[in-house]
Amino acid sequence: MEDNKQQFKDALSKIEPGADKSNAPETHKQVRAALEADPILVKYGIDPVLIGSYRRNVSIRRIKDVDVFGRMPDMPVHVTSTEILDHFFTVLNKAFGRDDDGHLRTRRQARSLQVSFPEFDLYVDAVPARPHAGGATWEIPQKGDDNKWVQTNPEALTLLSSEMNSENSEFYVPTVKLLRQTRRAQLGKKKPGGFFIEAATYQAFANGRVVGNDHAEYYASALRAVSNIVRDFVDFGIGVKDYSVPGATIAVRATEEELIALKEKFAAAAVSAELALDEEDEGKAALSFRKLLGKNGDDELVFPMPPGYNEDGTKRASSISSGARAVPAGDKTFG
Repeated sequence: MEDNKQQFKDALSKIEPGADKSNAPETHKQVRAALEADPILVKYGIDPVLIGSYRRNVSIRRIKDVDVFGRMPDMPVHVTSTEILDHFFTVLNKAFGRDDDGHLRTRRQARSLQVSFPEFDLYVDAVPARPHAGGATWEIPQKGDDNKWVQTNPEALTLLSSEMNSENSEFYVPTVKLLRQTRRAQLGKKKPGGFFIEAATYQAFANGRVVGNDHAEYYASALRAVSNIVRDFVDFGIGVKDYSVPGATIAVRATEEELIALKEKFAAAAVSAELALDEEDEGKAALSFRKLLGKNGDDELVFPMPPGYNEDGTKRASSISSGARAVPAGDKTFG
């Protein structure tokens, strides 16, 4: 197979967030302003920052939610997770009220508050955070518990992602996007989500299991490495590392059936990508990559066919036959 370099570049452009990339910062700005205007949160040292896949530049089209990390370095230890979530709701509900249909724009979730922005078709998840013991990392409310907190370090994830991208000639971030798109195309809305695949991809890169010279080679190599990590997780319970918190692993919310489906789909995807990489016929190779990457959030096929090929992967018949005495005239003039 030819490298299909341009087709992979075009595919990556098809999964870029698009207009959401400019709308997301505006939603963050509005939520941040509301939190910073509250006197109690000011006393707690509120300092919201943008986190999540958007901040790490690994989001794919379409972005539906933006994560705002509400750091409060001075929040008293006696304030429970329930109390701070309640207060966040009061502040944000007051600021954003109801939408045009009369629905509250702020909705309480297990460990965050979700604010809707109908004009952008986006949501902002505002997560309260307090310092973890020692102050090097943070804690956020634990789901389903009145006053249990879980350690996290999303800003370190952003830094680690940027460093990994630089160390791998800017191939890490595009590869994560391609694998996130593959998960979406092959599994839809089933869990685990894109972050689990991102974490597994980071581990694969960190272990030196991903190599290549172009996007196609990195993609196939990463699919194989991540497929192995997923297999080890599903079959043997070997956790996927959280490199931002020493000794931690990624928490996964998925049923046994969903995990088995992930293992099987990624194992098959790895084989398909490797075969496509070795395929001499560009059309057949492109068809394989097209099936793996599916459609983007705007329902457009992600992977294009190479020039000279039909949509079914067959080569277009040339209008010029071998040995012809005359070549059809073009429709352009020059002068």
